[in-house]
Amino acid sequence: MILTVTMNPSVDISYSIKELKLDDINRVSQVSKTAGGKGLNVTRVVHELGGPVKATGIVGGHLGNQLKEQLDSAGIEHDFYPISQEIRNSIAILHNGNNQTEILETGPTMTKAEIAGLLAAFQRLLSKTKLLTISGSLAKGLSTDFYAQLIMIAKEKGIDTLLDTSGEALKEALIGNEKPKLIKPNLTEINDLLQLKLDSKQPEKLKQALNHPLFEGVEWIVVTLGGNGAIVKHDNLFYRAMIPKIDVINPVGSGDATIAGLAYALSRYESDEEIIKTGMTTGMLNALESVTGHINTEHFQTLYSQITVEAF
Repeated sequence: MILTVTMNPSVDISYSIKELKLDDINRVSQVSKTAGGKGLNVTRVVHELGGPVKATGIVGGHLGNQLKEQLDSAGIEHDFYPISQEIRNSIAILHNGNNQTEILETGPTMTKAEIAGLLAAFQRLLSKTKLLTISGSLAKGLSTDFYAQLIMIAKEKGIDTLLDTSGEALKEALIGNEKPKLIKPNLTEINDLLQLKLDSKQPEKLKQALNHPLFEGVEWIVVTLGGNGAIVKHDNLFYRAMIPKIDVINPVGSGDATIAGLAYALSRYESDEEIIKTGMTTGMLNALESVTGHINTEHFQTLYSQITVEAF
């Protein structure tokens, strides 16, 4: 089973309007409300691929109940740790063509007792876990090395982790005693980590950057480059993944869908090429849907066959 962790979940609300009017009334006819947070996007896509998956993390309040009810209705297993405070809303306003304005609440603050309880519950869940994914930001109250702690606990039980986060949480995981099996930074996150100014037209320099000592011990590094595909390092091998052009409808959540595809293929012990192509395919499939964290598997093989993966 793949266990997904979401430590700052939300109810994602999407408003679609023709024109956003500031300091005025905006009436909305199209509203979408989904169980949100990067880890839950991963969960849904793994589920849609047909993989065994369970979601964990934290929930609280009425919004937390809504989130669980939505997962129940989709037939997705979950085992969240309950906290006292309400989880957050994340509002996206789609307007004026392809513009998107986001309003993101900060979310709950966890107590020390809740953190201890969560860690105990997490250890119990690992007994049936084959692979762990950790995605997104941390709730307030959690230390920046919290993901490093989860990775270490999982590794002690022989379970590998795919980590998709940024900033100090990512850095702490990379300097921890136990490394994630895979990380999926974008180019901005690589530049922030290493204080560089690389762009997608500098693959050789990016290749050099991925040999930085900070990444030592990380088996897979998947650097996503949007429409330019990805540069991937697996142990000492480097690959360049090229993807076809698509008519993007909603790119939000495509990185999460990529993690889902990578996790699914890794859990099936597929080849390097198959793992990379699966991750690229699910990322593109998400971008073709209006609903975040969702793919139409009917189009999987069509896109999969158009992806090229070359060693370089």
